[in-house]
Amino acid sequence: MARLVVLGASNLTRGLRAVVGVARERWGPEVEVFAALGLGRSYGASSRILIRTLPGILQSGLWDELHRRPSAPTRAVISDIGNDILYGSTPEQIAAWVEKCVVRLRRHGAEIVLTDLPLASIRRLSPAKFIAFRTFLWPQCRLSNRETLARAEAVVVALRAIATTHGLRFFELRPERYGFDPVHFRPSVWVRAWREILCGEHADPASPRVPLPDWRETLRLYTWPPDRRWLAGLEQRRPQAGIWLPGGARLWLY
Repeated sequence: MARLVVLGASNLTRGLRAVVGVARERWGPEVEVFAALGLGRSYGASSRILIRTLPGILQSGLWDELHRRPSAPTRAVISDIGNDILYGSTPEQIAAWVEKCVVRLRRHGAEIVLTDLPLASIRRLSPAKFIAFRTFLWPQCRLSNRETLARAEAVVVALRAIATTHGLRFFELRPERYGFDPVHFRPSVWVRAWREILCGEHADPASPRVPLPDWRETLRLYTWPPDRRWLAGLEQRRPQAGIWLPGGARLWLY
C-alpha cells in the first residue's frame, strides 16, 4: 500500500480531483491520500477566506494522524507556498515553516517534492494588475508589487537551499501552465501539472489519459469537511477515519 501526503492551498484544492486520479494511476487504487489544503491556506498561521477559517498546516491534525498510522511507502508534496508572503510573513519565517514540514515528513521516510513559486508569472504583472489581484485575493495585504516580488524571490532561494540540504526533488513551476491568473494553474492543465509534480521523470506525456473521478466522486471530494475549521466563528470538527472513494483510494482531509 502506498501513501501520498500533499500540502498546499488553492492550486491543490482546485486540482484535488486530478491529484487523486494521478495517484491512483501511479500507485494503484488502494493508495492512501492525506491532504492538508484549503483556499488561502497558511503553513504556520490560521487563515480566513470569507467566513471560513483554517488552522495553519503545521497546526493541523495531519501530523498526529500520520504518527498513528502504520508505516507505509510514503511520497509527499509541499506546494502553494506563496500565500504567506501576502499575509505579511517574512521569507525567513516561511522557510522555517516549510523546513519544519520537511523534518516531520522525513520522520515517516517520505520522498518529498518541493515546488517553487510562479516567479515568471509574478514578474509579468503590471502594477495595476497586481493591485487588482491583491485586493481580490488578499485584501488585508499592503505590500507593493516590488516588495512582493522581492520576498517571493527570497523565498525561492530559501526553498532551493532546503531542497539541497535535505535531498528533496525541487520542482520548478512552468510559466506556460498559467494564464490571466498569475498564481493558479489553468484548469485545462491540472492533470498534466500534477502528474509532473507527483511523478517527475516517471510522467510520460504519451501515456494514456488519467482516469479522473466521476461527478459523484468529485462532489464528495469537494464537499467533504476537513478535520477542523471555523465557519462564521463556530468551530467544526470532523474526525477523519479515511473515506473510501468509489473509484479506489482512501482520503483524509485536514
